[in-house]
Amino acid sequence: MKIVNDRKLKILAAVVDEYIRTGEPVGSKVISQLADIKVSAATVRNDMASLEQMGYLEQPHTSAGRIPTFSGYRLYIDELMTMTALSDEEKSKLDSMLGGKDTPEELLVQNAAAALTELTQCAAVVTNSVPRFSVISKVEVIPTGKRLYVILLITSSGNIKNKACRLEFDLNHEQLEFFTHYIEENLSGISVDELSEEMLDKMVAAVSAYMVSLSPLVKGICELSEDLRQQELTVSGGEKLLSCDELDKMEVVRFIERKDGLSEILENTFSGIQVKFGHENNSFAIGNSSLIVSKYRKDGKEAGSLGIIGPMRVDYKKIIPYVEYLTQKISYLMSGEDETTITGSVEIIDPQP
Repeated sequence: MKIVNDRKLKILAAVVDEYIRTGEPVGSKVISQLADIKVSAATVRNDMASLEQMGYLEQPHTSAGRIPTFSGYRLYIDELMTMTALSDEEKSKLDSMLGGKDTPEELLVQNAAAALTELTQCAAVVTNSVPRFSVISKVEVIPTGKRLYVILLITSSGNIKNKACRLEFDLNHEQLEFFTHYIEENLSGISVDELSEEMLDKMVAAVSAYMVSLSPLVKGICELSEDLRQQELTVSGGEKLLSCDELDKMEVVRFIERKDGLSEILENTFSGIQVKFGHENNSFAIGNSSLIVSKYRKDGKEAGSLGIIGPMRVDYKKIIPYVEYLTQKISYLMSGEDETTITGSVEIIDPQP
């Protein structure tokens, strides 16, 4: 960080707050009239010019006012921002939108995303690893045509995967019974998260020793297992991004269609609230955007991510507590943890190396 004195930092924070509130370039006169800025408009103007030279502010077009750059936002979020605590009324509203302990886990996450979209008017992003923590409850092999078989895999969380496999010849009753019994014996009750490549390779070898033509069925189960272990990524409320004048419409359309760069960013997200900007990630499709995201957990393990995507000019003081409260509440409901662990404190993690 460039060396900035306390007065300039206070002015920078005031400019960001005012710009977030109004969406208009901020002039020195407006800042000088704030109660906690005790210097003249001329001094503010000089300090704003210095902040512009340092790269924290910029002057759009010929306007006399200035707006924050993404470096200004970064400094504001990491060092200057004072968080707004959620009121008891706001927490109660979030609780009612989320659901209680009897709400299915996947629905909890969906409800949280819907709540964020409604409250922030931004798009919500969710990665869900919950299926990884369920166990395999049933595996069936169903003949559907000449030499064609469908593998049906069902987990305890209700997740259903299927895959069609074509064999070299039709299986007789004895062969199909052997395979079904072997799979049930080795996979039933096994956690999806425990399905290692080594374990599945041993199964392929064992089945192939009995009849090599059965190996495509085991390989099909391997592929289904890999699908279950992958995080499911969803973005809801994409229309909020399309209606935002501060974002490039074509970039938003490309992002909604392909979610370019988002999976990679979320995979590299650590614990704690993180704020990332499109300018900081070349792989991310939307340039003038911000991503506010946090992890939620189940039984001490990371179970997914929840957050919002919007323009850089969002109300961080309000949105960050929403994201933090919802991820902590989901973790509590999924794990049955003591609700006193929902502290309301926010730790901002700087993604910069």
